[in-house]
Amino acid sequence: MRADHQLRAFEQILNSYDGSLPLHRFLPGYFKQNKQMGSSDRRWATRHLYSLFRLGKALTQLSNEQRLAVADFLCHDTLSLIVEKNYPELKALITLSLIEKLKIVKEKFSDFVLEDVYPLHDKLSAEIDKAEFFTSFFKQPDLFIRVSANEINETIAKLETENIPVQKALETALALPNGTKLEAILSEGSYQVQDLSSQYTGNYFQPKKWDKWWDCCAASGGKTLLLHSLEPGIELLVSDLRETVLLNLDERFRLAGIKKYHKKELDLLKNNDQILHHYQFDGIILDAPCTGSGTWGRTPEMLTFFEERKINQFAAMQKAIATNVVKYLKPGKPLIYITCSAFAEENEDVVHHLLDTLPLKLEKMELIKGYEHKADTMFVARLIKDE
Repeated sequence: MRADHQLRAFEQILNSYDGSLPLHRFLPGYFKQNKQMGSSDRRWATRHLYSLFRLGKALTQLSNEQRLAVADFLCHDTLSLIVEKNYPELKALITLSLIEKLKIVKEKFSDFVLEDVYPLHDKLSAEIDKAEFFTSFFKQPDLFIRVSANEINETIAKLETENIPVQKALETALALPNGTKLEAILSEGSYQVQDLSSQYTGNYFQPKKWDKWWDCCAASGGKTLLLHSLEPGIELLVSDLRETVLLNLDERFRLAGIKKYHKKELDLLKNNDQILHHYQFDGIILDAPCTGSGTWGRTPEMLTFFEERKINQFAAMQKAIATNVVKYLKPGKPLIYITCSAFAEENEDVVHHLLDTLPLKLEKMELIKGYEHKADTMFVARLIKDE
């Protein structure tokens, strides 16, 4: 039977995966080593794996096959052979809403608890609606792109011509189905892939012309590109611990038309006074290393593999980095603290620590509820250095 064939492929990959790599990076390598798998096999295996991981740690008393059937029923409105084989009574219910499906699963499995989907739910920031947050993990988040406001209508028209569903989410943000291939439709540099919540953090920047800003944990450069789009006249320093990241930024900045910037390879857990002693900034963006727990809708394997000890490790790192960068901030100017975490220990607790230990005052902070918009959940705070 085809269902048994699909199940064997799913279990072989599942048994080979230990969570040390993100699933989206592991699968291409696995498929490359197992070329006997055709495109249909790869497609179904990918769907099944992501479905299972979206169930988190719920219904662990069931077999992997049974858990997969339940998860795939919840995650999709097209039928899987695994669902049909294990629970044929669910076949006619596959197009119901997610809320209706969850009720059916709760009635069918008395042990099903929605909180079990997300580990460490007691660690979440208080503002999160837990039921809505946990439910969001059964939905694939959208792909979001940032486009300049004067080109957004033209971009929408191009996408609609290609029959790609598109929605305007912000004045400069478009929501597309995850996995949409844009390279052949939109020209390089005309858009940036950036989550809706990440774009929203730009409301906290408020740069002024001729300002000097430092994106101190630049990573892929998304926040710098957003900052530049708000005020092209600013002077930029970008830094990261990894040289390869900074090399990649050169190409992204070239395509975005950013020519005036400096970059430095820095370990912000160390003293960098010899390198930065003469720098004073009008704004610092600290998009801090974090657990990424607000983005696990895109990497649901983390619901299974994440280790609680890492929360404290990241929180300690965030506090140390903030302490080391604030000295380079001019009085009266903002430190923008950002995480893509849903944990209070990395968000509000870090802000309270910074207020207690550094010459900073809180202007505003916000838990960005991306789960309400099929986007990432993030946290942002604007802290002003005492004058």
